Amino acid sequence: MRIGELAERAGVSTRTLRYYESRGLLPAADRGANGHRVYGDDALRLVAQIRTLQDFGFELEDTRPFVECLRAGHPAGDACPDSRAVYRRKIAELDGLMADLRAARDHLTAQLARAEATPSPCGAGGAEGDVPLCGGREGVPR
Repeated sequence: MRIGELAERAGVSTRTLRYYESRGLLPAADRGANGHRVYGDDALRLVAQIRTLQDFGFELEDTRPFVECLRAGHPAGDACPDSRAVYRRKIAELDGLMADLRAARDHLTAQLARAEATPSPCGAGGAEGDVPLCGGREGVPR
């Protein structure tokens, strides 16, 4: 298939395919008599693997072991030990991010609890019809 067809079937641009090829993730395409790139069905499988991993947040270089595993003839990109090592690293990275998010959430929850336990001067007191505004001028009718 020509580069345009591969791009359409894979849901990427022809520029992306050329970039993958320049990075060695996609093997250099054969060239037709007219000089156009011609790809086999295996190229679609490689691009699909790359895109799936990138959709899950993998960096482009992290996809290399999966692509190499497929190119070596394995039925799945994660059948090889190097691919599984990338999975482990990504899981550890996600675990760290989740811990950071939990810590941030816990901190905000504590801040909110302290703020709610302290009476707010906003909206309290003043002459009838006057509502003090936080950060604004007090006694201004709304």
